[in-house]
Amino acid sequence: MAGIPPKPWPTGLSDQVEPLVVRILAPNPSPYTYTGTQTYVVGQEDGPDCAVIDPGPNESAHLDAIQAAIGNRAVLAIMCTHTHRDHSPAAAPLSERTGAPIVGCAPLVLKTNLPRADEAFDTTYEPTRVLEDGEAMRGTGWTLTAIATPGHTSNHLCFALEESSSLFTGDHVMGWSTSVVIPPDGNMGDYMASLEKLMAREDKVYHAAHGAAITKPHQLVRGMIGHRRQRENQIMRLMTERARRASEFVPDMYKGLDERLIGAAEMSVTAHLIDLEKRGLATRDNDLWSAA
Repeated sequence: MAGIPPKPWPTGLSDQVEPLVVRILAPNPSPYTYTGTQTYVVGQEDGPDCAVIDPGPNESAHLDAIQAAIGNRAVLAIMCTHTHRDHSPAAAPLSERTGAPIVGCAPLVLKTNLPRADEAFDTTYEPTRVLEDGEAMRGTGWTLTAIATPGHTSNHLCFALEESSSLFTGDHVMGWSTSVVIPPDGNMGDYMASLEKLMAREDKVYHAAHGAAITKPHQLVRGMIGHRRQRENQIMRLMTERARRASEFVPDMYKGLDERLIGAAEMSVTAHLIDLEKRGLATRDNDLWSAA
């Protein structure tokens, strides 16, 4: 996990990250969002239309900054990668301001009594159209294709900008940390399969919702897969020593962890344990986990 860079952060400013893409940072920094959620406006700077990806939190200053980046262009789609509350709540008010449809991931409202450590799900999200894997939105000089990448959440999508071989990765692959996978909606097996899916693609750069652009995407994804396998091996080794609760894996696996992230680490361990159980490699007796 990368350290948070010193302030000031470029909150609310339009940053041209490639000819068809402008990035705007939302004012919602946290241990889970890094310096904040990054919204992207896709389209020709002097063109007639554009799309907005991950409009972020419903903050008036951020909505104003997005509108400033849009300028006089028509917004053909407001596209959400998933419905955590740092990604999609601004979709509805931005739609009201621009008249644009909300297009992208499916709605998801998760009811659970399990402890949660990630951003809560957005219960206000109502898409005009849900994109299936491989479906595209098109504008003047730009094409955004949905790539289904469940795992971080079951409804997660990435969006491929075909004209520049770029991929908007939401929280599936981030530029500052590995993604948190939290059951029951987060699924480690799906997450790993989605990483392998990206490895088979030929995208040249990833634009994540948090952190810097990823210019060596295959190298990073390969490392992420290796990291998850390493965590899995740690869990298997610790289970052979004795049966443990999920929380009891964390001190041995995450040295020097920020106390604010202990809950997230425990849920990530739980996601691994559930996946190992499905594969016949772990068993549980109430809340105690052992090697099968």
